[in-house]
Amino acid sequence: MPNAQHAVQDTSQDVLFRSLADPTRRAIFERLCREGEQTVGALTAQAGVSQPAVSKHLAVLKQAGLVRDRQAGRQTHYSADAAALAPLADWTRRMTGFWEARFDALEDLLGRMDQ
Repeated sequence: MPNAQHAVQDTSQDVLFRSLADPTRRAIFERLCREGEQTVGALTAQAGVSQPAVSKHLAVLKQAGLVRDRQAGRQTHYSADAAALAPLADWTRRMTGFWEARFDALEDLLGRMDQ
């Protein structure tokens, strides 16, 4: 059991990274982004895994807020919510700024060393 002192509360970025870390989940999400709303059956046909596995992946994506579902009769239709990627885009922008500043400082240092 983890020590309570070291327990780290998940951020939205953590949940998104963990959800998209799996290549099958990422492929399902990307397909929904590209092709729009799909049923579990349609997603299963191209996922290369069983329908129960696709359903589990969709549940993880839904819990992370990356997909939404809607019932239509006996079928569930899933669609991507690309806006849910905003925390990852924010993190990427912050990291880009951080590394650009580091590289600029390194370039300045190397320029002074050349003189």
